[in-house]
Amino acid sequence: MVGDLVTDVVALHAEPLAPDTDTTARTAIRPGGSAANTAAWAARAGARVRLLARVGADSADWHREALVRGGVEPCLRVDPERPTAVVIDLVDGAGERTFVTDRGASGALGPADWEASLLDGVGRLHLSGYLLFGADGRALAAVAVAAARARGIGVSVDPASSGFLNEFGPDRFLALLASLGGVDLLLPNFDEARVLTVPSADPPAAARALSAHCGCLVALKLGAAGALLAEHGEVLGPVQAPAAVPLDSTGAGDAFAGGLLAALLDGAEPSAAAAAGCRLGAAAVVAVGGRPG
Repeated sequence: MVGDLVTDVVALHAEPLAPDTDTTARTAIRPGGSAANTAAWAARAGARVRLLARVGADSADWHREALVRGGVEPCLRVDPERPTAVVIDLVDGAGERTFVTDRGASGALGPADWEASLLDGVGRLHLSGYLLFGADGRALAAVAVAAARARGIGVSVDPASSGFLNEFGPDRFLALLASLGGVDLLLPNFDEARVLTVPSADPPAAARALSAHCGCLVALKLGAAGALLAEHGEVLGPVQAPAAVPLDSTGAGDAFAGGLLAALLDGAEPSAAAAAGCRLGAAAVVAVGGRPG
């Protein structure tokens, strides 16, 4: 895994946010970040996982220890100048979240942080989309994907953020994926897929269009509705998610990705791998924060 590692400040508020005054909330500080969360859930599913990320000296030990406890091998580059990235995670009474993001040290992860040995023993390279929204991250992605391609290692990308995709430009993002030349699995949620295709598209249309354009397997994350698989413009079928009463949806998509990737590495077919991802996604929404409990 390559990408973001953050400190999540989670605020669960049962009532809508009240402007110009106070809103009562329960708060918690948790280790987070899409790439780190995905790594932790993949490890929970039994995979051996290595994470390359950049972290501030202010909390490097805390984050390293959390990853090790979760079964992840941390390859952390400690930034002496930038603090660890922070996300303020506002979670409403229905478990839906809104992020306020300071990318901090994660935004400086770049090609100087890469080592060829990071791919030793690796069966798949997974990139968080947040990596691709900065120039340093794009340069790192190009180096890492080229190295993975040279070793015959599969590459997957999670687009990560519909808001950042809109700012970056969907056509530019798709062109970037094409320029990498080696992405065989894309894991968007429905909002991200619509940004990358047609805003009015339904899930099958978005999955078909995205898989045809990228020429790869698309695992479209649909939250409580499960997932939809498509490949080379053809829908392979829906995958149902177990029922769950959501407390905090933070990291549910990362949990899905971690479960799916671990199952693929274990030899599962895409539909079975997506079902494994859905099971972890359902487990994620009943706890606070983006990592396994």
